[in-house]
Amino acid sequence: MKVLHVITGLGVGGAELQLRSLLRHTRHDADVVTLYNPGPVADMIIRDGGRVRDLGMTRNTELPALLHLAGLMRRGRYDVVHVHLYRSCIYGRLAARLAGVPIVVTTEHSIGETHLERRRMTRGVRALYLASDICSDVTIAVSTAVRDRLVRWGVSARKIEIIPNGLDLDRVAADPVAGAEVRDQLELPSSATVIGVLGRLDPNKRFDMVIEAAAPLLGPTVRLLVVGDGAERAHLEQVARESGAAPYVTFAGERHDVAGVLSALDLFIASSEQETFGLSVLEALTNGVRALYTTCPALAGIATDRARQVPGEVGGMREAIADELASPSPRRSEPAVMAHYGMTAVTERIDELYERLDSRRRPLVGVTEVLGDVVPPPRAADGRRPASTPRTLVGGA
Repeated sequence: MKVLHVITGLGVGGAELQLRSLLRHTRHDADVVTLYNPGPVADMIIRDGGRVRDLGMTRNTELPALLHLAGLMRRGRYDVVHVHLYRSCIYGRLAARLAGVPIVVTTEHSIGETHLERRRMTRGVRALYLASDICSDVTIAVSTAVRDRLVRWGVSARKIEIIPNGLDLDRVAADPVAGAEVRDQLELPSSATVIGVLGRLDPNKRFDMVIEAAAPLLGPTVRLLVVGDGAERAHLEQVARESGAAPYVTFAGERHDVAGVLSALDLFIASSEQETFGLSVLEALTNGVRALYTTCPALAGIATDRARQVPGEVGGMREAIADELASPSPRRSEPAVMAHYGMTAVTERIDELYERLDSRRRPLVGVTEVLGDVVPPPRAADGRRPASTPRTLVGGA
């Protein structure tokens, strides 16, 4: 089957990296189009041999982009359009129906109790999401928590299928040599105990709480490593200074060597206020690092002594960190997590979903079958293409 994945952007994030892993394991012919921001993950997909196109949107409300996207889908003769993230749901699902694509699949990665992908759930956001949901055949929820939130939000339960995020085991496997290199690069003593947090620096992650909780426990032999970048960085650096922990807190910025970073840690902490899955905790456990977490729906039903849920407040987290420092344990990966969430098995379920939908599909007549192909917009007087004209980064029609 021929599949087009539509995603809002390809900066480094959980949904974006999941898409890359899916492309590496699927048995179907797959292309990717990003509405804007073909960031580092686009480069990764291209290095893997994939095809990425940038729609080139310059703002969130850009009606011509809908027609450009529908034309791209129709000319590509795709069997499936698979959309990821809110903005792509709005544009991608409608464009697929305009183009007459027979199967439209949505993956919902990040719906919280009050926010959808860091976007507050206003009536307008909900209305647009549910209106475009009419154009989708199935929504993949990455956890039971996501399914329940979607149902409460108004998505029909019969249209939801739970398929979890997958772990790219090779990408996060323990690598002592890479771990030592990361410590050397970041000037972290080889003999020190390193506590780590990893992810986009935004308020939901509550890394400021981790800094405050760990501050009295840090010193020359206990360090805190913050990996990631985002709008909260200046605030987090200020918290480190005000708590007195700054000399023992390292801000590493955005890094893509996940196996090396995890291999440099002795304890991993996930402190999110809301979480739809908790992939970073699973990656840490696969790497062999013990983990403390405030919420991780992905661990529901998995018995493990390698991870412990802790209170989402400074005092309780400080006590849990102190307990872990007092009773260190050797590295050991968690086989239950690896067996349940391996990317190969997860991709197989998604591929089978496409095929199941294909076996029962009915011919659809798209609007473009009636109106004809979408006419590309004229070039500007200076000869440049409009910002929303699709741009091939590699391959593609």
